[in-house]
Amino acid sequence: MLTYCDSRGVRYVLSTVFLVFLQSSCVSGAAIHLTHENIEMTLASNELVFINFYAEWCRFSNILQPIFDEAADKIKEAFPEVGRVVMGKVDCDKESKVASRFHITKYPTLKIIRNGQPTKREYRGQRSVEAFVEFVKKQLEDPIKEFQDLKELHNLDDKKRMIIGYFDRKDVPEYQLFRRVATNLKDDCQFHVGFGDASKAMHPPGEPIIVFRSDRALSNDDNETYKGSLANYDELNIWAQEKCVPLVREITFENAEELTEEGLPFLILFHDPKDLESVKQFKDICSTALVDEKQNVNFLTADGHKFAHPLHHLGKSASDLPLIAIDSFSHMYLFPKFQDMFIPGKLKGFLQDLYSGKLHREFHYGPDPNSNVTQIVPTTPPESTFKKLAPSKNRYTLLRDEL
Repeated sequence: MLTYCDSRGVRYVLSTVFLVFLQSSCVSGAAIHLTHENIEMTLASNELVFINFYAEWCRFSNILQPIFDEAADKIKEAFPEVGRVVMGKVDCDKESKVASRFHITKYPTLKIIRNGQPTKREYRGQRSVEAFVEFVKKQLEDPIKEFQDLKELHNLDDKKRMIIGYFDRKDVPEYQLFRRVATNLKDDCQFHVGFGDASKAMHPPGEPIIVFRSDRALSNDDNETYKGSLANYDELNIWAQEKCVPLVREITFENAEELTEEGLPFLILFHDPKDLESVKQFKDICSTALVDEKQNVNFLTADGHKFAHPLHHLGKSASDLPLIAIDSFSHMYLFPKFQDMFIPGKLKGFLQDLYSGKLHREFHYGPDPNSNVTQIVPTTPPESTFKKLAPSKNRYTLLRDEL
């Protein structure tokens, strides 16, 4: 047993299990320092850990530090209960192994860990005390919406993927496991639950059921009932993640930086927001003929009205939608004709021409003289527009720029 004080000087006697919390208690107004010695306990013992990975020599890190520390103090006041939330910081020069573990490529990087698991998305919002506090409060909101009648499910957004749970009661281990999964995937799926009379028509007594409902307005994916164990967190989490994160994602201005940073070329369907049929068709082609390319390219859809600028660079407008293009982060290449994607192998061949350098080569030197095609118009790809949405050098110190 060890004795520690909080910021008011009050003494406590606690076990070493809570050592990590006490470090924050004895320092007022600052995020706690995370090291290789205490980070495992911190991650395992808190629902949410918000971490600032920084370097002391980095100008942007130094600008952010007092803001992040002040926000940590306010968060501690708002959520004083042990195990709920911790704001921490990692000196990446001193803790290089910790930085490597979390794949830090720029300073400062802000990551969120939920229930011990890193989320896919970094924090990329406004860097102010108010924004950090509001972000954490939103992260700690209950990720599951409860329905009181099955009729409510008819009014849910059919453009969203969702996981629905049917339980007898809330105070059962299966629901707590379901809630942990919902907390981890709240950014990717909607989660809904019904208890007692609200859901008894959907499952046998004492046997909870969890169901995936597809975004049927945007895809032809089937609904599916979870067949695994409701006592196995990893099993349910993997299943839910496979259902919540589709092969083809929508690119928005909010997630463009995140998608760009993944480093894979984009294969993008630009479509009219009212044209959902072309979205379904594109997703079907990608999930059947191109699924083996998912390690090499990001499959995306984009609102052709919101992303009018890339269309303009391609020499197209909203009247030309739908259309397909590749953004390689060097150039953009236009797929000749949308309807050609239904020709077996055509869209895959377009990707293969990117990988082989043929698209770029034809841009500079014209068609391949050995080609069997008698007439080929050389591609004239404009410069990439999506690379401009990558991490800003006015906001980060990129590690590759320091080497």
